[in-house]
Amino acid sequence: MRTDIDLKHEVIEVLLTTFGPLDTERFITSIKNNSFDYTEWQKKLWENKTIEEIHHKAIEFEKRKNEV
Repeated sequence: MRTDIDLKHEVIEVLLTTFGPLDTERFITSIKNNSFDYTEWQKKLWENKTIEEIHHKAIEFEKRKNEV
């Protein structure tokens, strides 16, 4: 099992690789400045999406990830 520190480092690396330093900083700042509830966000994130839409987004994400 990963430690909390290891997990944080891995997540930051993913954010930096995917979004770059500026958008990563903006994301972290937005979470710190708001009362961000990850569980509620996840509930609403896919609320009105079909399985097909979610699948399509996953495929698009994988393609973008492989282009970097």
